[in-house]
Amino acid sequence: MAILENETGNLIGSDKVEGTAVYGPDDQKIGSIERVMIEKTSGRVSYAVLGFGGFLGIGNDHYPLPWHTLKYDTTLGGYRTGITVDKLNGAPKYADENSWNWSDPNRPKAVDDYYSL
Repeated sequence: MAILENETGNLIGSDKVEGTAVYGPDDQKIGSIERVMIEKTSGRVSYAVLGFGGFLGIGNDHYPLPWHTLKYDTTLGGYRTGITVDKLNGAPKYADENSWNWSDPNRPKAVDDYYSL
């Protein structure tokens, strides 16, 4: 029986991305990836949802980040972003899944506009 790998040199399974730490430009952890949002037709990852704030994952706010703003850093064992905590404080976010509707085109547009895409 073949063993399925969820990580290789160049590929990683979504289950391995979820929970991975995200570090700001000062190498300080700012949160963790809760999920990735993938375009159905192209298969391209568009956004990572960053859990930030709260305590031990409780009371986190959820910040959609454009996927291209994250780069995996092998020395940190997580994703690095140039987005600072100050920038996150004004970013589009949601407290729970019921308060964010990805099918509303204004939601992804607000994220893209905020990060000047």
